[in-house]
Amino acid sequence: MTKKIFTTSGIEIDELYTEAKAITEKPGEFPFTRGIQPDMYRGKLWTMRQYAGFSTAEESNKRYHYLLKNGTMGLSVAFDLPTQIGYDSDHELAEGEVGKVGVAIDSLKDIEILFDGIELQKITTSMTINATASILLAMYIALAKKQGADLKQISGTIQNDILKEYAARGTYIYPPKPSMRIITDIFEYCSKELPKWNTISISGYHIREAGSTAVQELAFTLANGKAYLKAALETGLDINVFAKRLSFFFNCHNNFFEEVAKFRAARRMWAKITKDLGATDSRAQQLRFHTQTGGSTLTAQQPQNNIVRVTMQAMAAVMGGTQSLHTNGFDEALSLPTEEAARIALRTQQLIAFESGVTDTVDPLAGSFFVESLTDKVETEAWKLIDAIDAMGGAVTAIEEGYIQEQIANAAYQYQKDVETGERIIVGVNKFQVEEPPLGEVFRVDDSIRTLQIQKLEKLKYERDNEKVRASLEGLKLAAKEGTNVMPHILQSVENYATLGEVADVLRGVFGEF
Repeated sequence: MTKKIFTTSGIEIDELYTEAKAITEKPGEFPFTRGIQPDMYRGKLWTMRQYAGFSTAEESNKRYHYLLKNGTMGLSVAFDLPTQIGYDSDHELAEGEVGKVGVAIDSLKDIEILFDGIELQKITTSMTINATASILLAMYIALAKKQGADLKQISGTIQNDILKEYAARGTYIYPPKPSMRIITDIFEYCSKELPKWNTISISGYHIREAGSTAVQELAFTLANGKAYLKAALETGLDINVFAKRLSFFFNCHNNFFEEVAKFRAARRMWAKITKDLGATDSRAQQLRFHTQTGGSTLTAQQPQNNIVRVTMQAMAAVMGGTQSLHTNGFDEALSLPTEEAARIALRTQQLIAFESGVTDTVDPLAGSFFVESLTDKVETEAWKLIDAIDAMGGAVTAIEEGYIQEQIANAAYQYQKDVETGERIIVGVNKFQVEEPPLGEVFRVDDSIRTLQIQKLEKLKYERDNEKVRASLEGLKLAAKEGTNVMPHILQSVENYATLGEVADVLRGVFGEF
């Protein structure tokens, strides 16, 4: 008897597929299984993004210019941990973390340096930021205004997905309900002032990095998305307006066909969710998504093997119809990527786009008995999890009760067990190992960065109009208490050079900490 084989989500794979449900819909038509554009990449390639941000704004600015010169179409900003959780670089809790996992941003001054020589109206920027997303977005808007940009033309994305922080990552500040309120304030503000800005990137990426399966990533991400839709509807926003500015952020792992099936199922499921909640505009029913190759799949052993892993994952994302893609550097299991690794990662996307031929036709795997059957099975399994979450009262309750966290932890444990028993082979880790020399030079960020940032903060607080700062922060406090939209007040505060920590502290004072 043939050994049973399963996907990473536990879906059994048949030895041979001889039939599948016929697809009748066309690309660009509800429920968008085959893609959101009728011509997909024949009309426009996906945006090739490279994620960067480390040390100071000055250092990150140099890397941005390097990436733009090498053909990157969009920038993607990584922020350090203090910035992510609303502390300035001079806060005692920031010690040892300034500039480490991303760029340190303390005020509008840092944003001005970060994008020095870059016209915001001519690029798209994605910011991986959640609890302090409103503050970083306000700084970006303030800089765009100073550059004389037309805010109606500014495009980009803030991650702004706080629910997955409670479930998988941990960089939250306020309790879930006030956090959801800030997010709906951003939806409302941007629908009027920045109509082309993607106000949230509902992120399965970090759910997957925390150890979920592909099916769990899909289900929990869409359940969170549903919670954001409902929160916005409850505040009286029009789903046909705000749902157009929602985007998603998925991971792409090594199981090629399961990943393609996941992306195709995601579009179909989201189309149904939005339609059931009242969306009638086809653009409000479309799931648009960014993909990043799987950071947790990269190995420190034989790091060059990661170039192949990233290529397979990037190809699956393209075959699945992504709108935007980031490819990881091969050395990221060891350190922040070097310039060489960042260039190879970008060239990987360019090779797929211009040499592989996979962009020549829309949804090239459509009609494959295997892919169509797997798309159906992934969808069926994901609906089971969403139904369980709905029965609890939605994603917020499921997170508060620990259901989602427990599901992810169990999947992560099972995966690790399979690797350790050899049930799952990781090339170079538990099979095909070689003797490797000790590590050479890896990219490190120096702790002296904090001293530089503290000096900048001292200078800023001496030179700015502190009376204006106090008045604008007072206005923010009042808005937070009274329930009016906080965004105009955050924007005014950062324009007066209030620091990120000062703004976050005002909101901490009103909402408390979680």
